[in-house]
Amino acid sequence: MQRKAVVINDFASFGRCSLAVAIPILSAMKVQCCAVPTAIFTNHTGYPSFKWTDYTDHMDDYIEEWLKLGLEFNAIQTGFLGSERQIDFVFRFIEAFPGTKIFIDPVMGDYGKLYSTYSRSLAESMRRFLSVADILTPNLTEACVLAGVDYIPEPSDRELESIAAAICAPNNAKTVITGVPRGKDLVDFVYEDGKATVIEVKKLGPDRSGTGDVFASVVLGEMINGQTFINAVDSANLFTAHAIERSIALDIPLKDGLAIEEVLSDLIYR
Repeated sequence: MQRKAVVINDFASFGRCSLAVAIPILSAMKVQCCAVPTAIFTNHTGYPSFKWTDYTDHMDDYIEEWLKLGLEFNAIQTGFLGSERQIDFVFRFIEAFPGTKIFIDPVMGDYGKLYSTYSRSLAESMRRFLSVADILTPNLTEACVLAGVDYIPEPSDRELESIAAAICAPNNAKTVITGVPRGKDLVDFVYEDGKATVIEVKKLGPDRSGTGDVFASVVLGEMINGQTFINAVDSANLFTAHAIERSIALDIPLKDGLAIEEVLSDLIYR
């Protein structure tokens, strides 16, 4: 039977982020992406202007109709959630489809600051997911919020282990804290079953929109296909780096995201 993953996230028609990257990446990995949009955007919010439609009032329709169809899923992944109502919806969805692996990509901010759409109280509400998450893929800012600690610009391995242990403890989850500054480069801090692994990552140019979405999508696809967590993270790093390199070569504007179309063949399961 073909594997299926529910991805609860926004859809931006231009800008290569969220569902717009999850759908092709998972498809290339032979996983059916069952999208539940939280909002629909003409283009992502990093551009000077955009139009959007809040989809919150329609989200429960997915639970109702998919239960009628008797659907079952291998995993549920969350991305950007814009309100307490949407957080509540995710819990209803998880309850409706029990026994499903839960991947939380807690999209809230970066560089020690929350995104403009996130209040402190909403960010703190994201901690509710720690009780149900099997896999967490936060960046450093998001990991600090989830752990309830002040942001640390360049944390030591000991500090990272303390943060990771705190967010994993409620459900014995696995986590990778991504893009942690380490000199001129970055590290991904992987924590599972009480053990930490530090993966060095070369920083390739300035930050690009949607990079975290691409990374989280590959981790999801690899784990659904039976890979170990550490191997999934390695694959996500390799694919993301290749996509960044092609984007630089093609002179893709930073806000336009990663040119994943150029490198999707890297992910195709034969």
